Amino acid sequence: MFHVVLVEPEIPPNTGNIGRLCLATGAHLHLVRPLGFSIDDRTLKRAGLDYWKDVQVKVWESLADLQSAQAPGARYFFLTTKTDRPYWDLRFRDGDFLVFGRETKGLPEPLLEANQESLLTIPMTPQTRSLNLATSVGIVLYEAVRQKAMMADS
Repeated sequence: MFHVVLVEPEIPPNTGNIGRLCLATGAHLHLVRPLGFSIDDRTLKRAGLDYWKDVQVKVWESLADLQSAQAPGARYFFLTTKTDRPYWDLRFRDGDFLVFGRETKGLPEPLLEANQESLLTIPMTPQTRSLNLATSVGIVLYEAVRQKAMMADS
């Protein structure tokens, strides 16, 4: 299974939609504080529909707390517009963590600087600054699922 990590998400409907994506793919959802909403927010639940109760979600105080709770060697990939390496160049593996930042600012610069070798992007035309967070998660998560299915078929 894959892990989707949202660092400081701000918009409840995005998180609700991402929860639905995680449920549909069997992925775990990790939310890193501070959150821009309450987990009980009805907008979040509305976007997640009646699926929200079934989403495997865990809230963490920090990304460092999440990482220290995982097995050594866990792989983390940080999605950003600040790299040229497209997500499809990576061979995803079961258990990978896909890390996404806030809707308004993305991931913090120090985190990106410390993880240069693990940065991925979704290529876009120069006229586009960014994609919706739920759309971005869907694109990358389903590529990881596709690759996993292809490996299982080989």
